[in-house]
Amino acid sequence: MERKGFKERGCGVLMHISSLPGPYGIGTLGENAYKFVDFLREAGQTYWQILPVCPTSYGDSPYQSFSTFAGNPYFIDFDLLEKDGYLAKADYEGINWGSNEASVDFGMLYIKRHELFEKIQNYFEKKIPSDYKAFCEKNSFWLDDYALFMSVKDAHNGIAFLEWEEDIRMREPDAVKIWTEKCSHRIEYYKMLQYFFFKQWGELRAYAAKNDISIIGDIPIYVAADSADVWTHPENFRLHKNGIPKEVAGCPPDAFTDLGQLWGNPVYNWRKLKSTGYKWWKQRIKASLEIYDILRIDHFRGFESFYTIKYGSSDAKKGKWRKGPGAKLFKELEKELGKVPIIAEDLGFLTEKVHKMLRECGYPGMKVIQFAFDGNKANSYLPENNPVNSIVYTGSHDNEPINGWVETANPQEIKNAMEYFNLKDKSQLREAMMKAALSSKAFVCILTMQDLIGLGIGSRMNTPSSVGHNWKWRARESEITREIAVELREATTEAKRLM
Repeated sequence: MERKGFKERGCGVLMHISSLPGPYGIGTLGENAYKFVDFLREAGQTYWQILPVCPTSYGDSPYQSFSTFAGNPYFIDFDLLEKDGYLAKADYEGINWGSNEASVDFGMLYIKRHELFEKIQNYFEKKIPSDYKAFCEKNSFWLDDYALFMSVKDAHNGIAFLEWEEDIRMREPDAVKIWTEKCSHRIEYYKMLQYFFFKQWGELRAYAAKNDISIIGDIPIYVAADSADVWTHPENFRLHKNGIPKEVAGCPPDAFTDLGQLWGNPVYNWRKLKSTGYKWWKQRIKASLEIYDILRIDHFRGFESFYTIKYGSSDAKKGKWRKGPGAKLFKELEKELGKVPIIAEDLGFLTEKVHKMLRECGYPGMKVIQFAFDGNKANSYLPENNPVNSIVYTGSHDNEPINGWVETANPQEIKNAMEYFNLKDKSQLREAMMKAALSSKAFVCILTMQDLIGLGIGSRMNTPSSVGHNWKWRARESEITREIAVELREATTEAKRLM
């Protein structure tokens, strides 16, 4: 079976940009990103999987962004800017980015990064790059609206756009013209940041390609309620005429949560999107393919049917399922973009109709070994039951690393796992589960950096349905060692996954 963008029996590592080590409070697109590519090459890996690189908004989540098209300015590297003449060392070298190098302080970043970005704009205005105008023109279909959106948001002290004055909230032409003139300097500020992000990202991606590393990126199925996407294209979503959502997205109650999951994202008006030939989705996927080599689409089952909750509800207990576009959306995408390399995040409750859609699309789904040990020998997450057309993971960004899972999971599941691998000591589970993932029939295996380092509780990226402590984990430079690379290369070779 031909899988565009993939390599047979490949292997890779899940490690978000924000989690890279470095001296500036959060991982960037600078030296340590290049070092990580070198680490992957030495370890015999084929893929680097990351989370969405969009600007983060509510809860600092990369899955709640002010724009599905923009890049996260926090990832802009200062040393690269200094090298290009857009900063002086003295501007940033003495800044205290926090006392804990293994955790991101997003509150501090928000204040100090923007103070520094304003200094960058002073340099930028004196030395505008020759390709800046071309960048703005190429990306004008989203960049103009995003820059205006963020500028107006700043002028309103960051409040959600639904709380703005009605004329600009509803994008009345006169109001858009007035605010565009009023915010002209700030609009250029946001365009400048996007220019620098995409310049540095493009150079890093080219370096990865030169070293035969493909980047797997992540696309959230939904966009944030407070985003340029909703403000600019309200017709694409199920909203009242005043812009307030009729319904929001989430998941019904299940074994993990009695109240369900209330995500709060506006849901799509699929009838309207279909009438346009899915133009917005085509733009989104096309733009994503210019950033990533392979796309992992989050909550893929939502394209078959999606759970909606009435706006204003306090939980997700009362909701209804609505029909999505199914495989037809992806057939339409293929007409314009060709066969798109996609990983379908198909975890959770799947109906036969969802399975049918997945078969029609042909995209590989996900198999997470942590979900394998319920005692059912037919469990599809057991390594021997993984289909070839799947991506096997030890865990995802929503799971504890294996060592943390061992301490927090259902004791019966741990017992089942110990018996499955014929182990006497729980400390052996991490290595056994990684080796099982590598040996799986699944044609791609992705391990997490936390598991490779051997971290446990405290290094989890995200606990679903919670805010305030997520997305903060960072690796220390001393933890990404040559020893791990050598051992991973040996295990990759043994599993016949070395490219």
